[in-house]
Amino acid sequence: MPMSSRDLLVVGRVIGDVLDPFERSIAMSVTFNNREVTNGSEFRPSQVVNQPRVSIGGDDLRNFYTLIMVDPDAPSPSDPNLREYLHWLVTDIPATTGPAFGNVVVPYENPIPMMGIHRIIFVLFRQLGRETVYAPGWHQNFNTRGFAELYNLGLPVTAMHFNIQRENGTGGRRLY
Repeated sequence: MPMSSRDLLVVGRVIGDVLDPFERSIAMSVTFNNREVTNGSEFRPSQVVNQPRVSIGGDDLRNFYTLIMVDPDAPSPSDPNLREYLHWLVTDIPATTGPAFGNVVVPYENPIPMMGIHRIIFVLFRQLGRETVYAPGWHQNFNTRGFAELYNLGLPVTAMHFNIQRENGTGGRRLY
C-alpha cells in the first residue's frame, strides 16, 4: 500500500520537528525547472538555484495564504543549532494563484547545504485576512510553529518537503 503524503511528512520527521499534525485542506504544487517536488524527493543544489514555481489551490480569491520555506537541519542534521533556517516567506497569496501574486516578505534564498542531508520544507497557512502577517527579524532560528501562533495562522493547510545535500554528496570538508 503506498504511503500518503501525510505519512511521508511523519516519516521525514517534518511532523514533529517543524509542524504539529494537521489535515491537508488545500492543494499546492512546487516545481523547480519542470520537476515537481514530492515528499521525500531528492534535489541537488544546482536544481534549486532559482525560485520554484508554486501553485496554490482553493476556489475563493478572498482567501489569502502565507508560504514559508525552511530548513530545519541547518547547519547540519547532526547539529541543527540554526533550526529552522528561513529561506523564503510570501504572504497575502490569493487562493488559486501563487507567490507572484503575494507579498514577498523574505526573498527566495536557495539552499546550499554543507554537511549531511537537509530537509527543505514548504508550509502553507491560511491567513485571517490581508496584511496580517509581517516579516520576522531573522533567518536563523526561525520557528514555524511560533510564527503561526504569533499571527493566528492555526495549523497548516498543506506542507511538503524534499531532501538536498551537497552536489557531490560527501558532506565532507572543503579542500580549498
